[in-house]
Amino acid sequence: MKFNIIKKDYGICINNPNHFLAFSDFTVSDGIDIIENVNIIKSKNEYGVTAKRAETFNKSQGAYIAQATDSLDYFTNSYDDLTLFTFMSNDLVVEDFTGSLQVVNSPKGFVDAKINLSHVLYIDKIISPKDLLKIFKLVTATKAKTLANMALPLHVQYILNTDDFLAVLVNLPEKNGDTLDINNALFDDIDFNELKVRIADAIEISLEDAFKKLDLTFGILDYFVSEGILIGDLVDAGMELLEDIEVTDELKNKMRTQILKSLTDINVVALLVSAMRTEQDLTGNRIREVDMGDNPAHFYADDVLGIAISNQIAGTNATFNFKRYAEAKPGIIYGLPPILDDAFAGLIAGCMSKILEE
Repeated sequence: MKFNIIKKDYGICINNPNHFLAFSDFTVSDGIDIIENVNIIKSKNEYGVTAKRAETFNKSQGAYIAQATDSLDYFTNSYDDLTLFTFMSNDLVVEDFTGSLQVVNSPKGFVDAKINLSHVLYIDKIISPKDLLKIFKLVTATKAKTLANMALPLHVQYILNTDDFLAVLVNLPEKNGDTLDINNALFDDIDFNELKVRIADAIEISLEDAFKKLDLTFGILDYFVSEGILIGDLVDAGMELLEDIEVTDELKNKMRTQILKSLTDINVVALLVSAMRTEQDLTGNRIREVDMGDNPAHFYADDVLGIAISNQIAGTNATFNFKRYAEAKPGIIYGLPPILDDAFAGLIAGCMSKILEE
């Protein structure tokens, strides 16, 4: 390990007396730099403020780059010649919604909330500026791909890594006398394909570790929120098709309780998630053989999902009730896309059938 970690209450410094060659998107940086200190500073993301704090941190000794952040929470993963720092800034918390269900929320609200997972990668090798740029692009692409594969709720994706940062650090070649000609220096002979795989694996692991360390998980209610679906809206939609039955607060509370109870059934949850993912893939034209724009006459998988959900909750009678809700599309059901409307019609039909049986 060729660096030192210096910590203060307002910043963290990764120091290398022999200097790094760095490529970064930091607040204070020229893009590619030869520096002694990498500063992560707790301050507003303004050049002047960040630079002033970094100068104080370094006591004006040694060239530096500096990045502003609102959190100094970080961890490191090391793999032979790779050291990856992951910095975490998060405004979300998992709150209890019922005794069995939780939902992600933020005291700032989702308009102002954010999650930033940022990285500083150090490679204990002498690497050329050209390869350094390739590695920077690789890390950026790997982060985007890994986070996309996590399929987080849409409202969480919108606030994820809107202000993250990245720096890639490598060793400097030896000087020729008192000068360093970076363009004509000797660099390590590296197997870039092998290094590429190891870096990608390190980034993927760090992102998974970050969500674990933040204790940030997502459940069915979070995916409801991402679709703009509230439990109260489902209750109201269920009440719309009642005949010869008085709609009372007691009946609404029973419906709400039954919906929440149904959402603890792993089969109901799996079917609803199947509907959401299928909706995204088919309406997003991600499946070559399916064109939802044609409104295919023989497409009835949405009905199958809705029937399965209603049947899981309240048995065969609920499947007949499903038809009424699927055709009438009361309340919020009317505004849902074509696969989700049947899935949630099935949820409402099943829950309504269940409480009316009692």
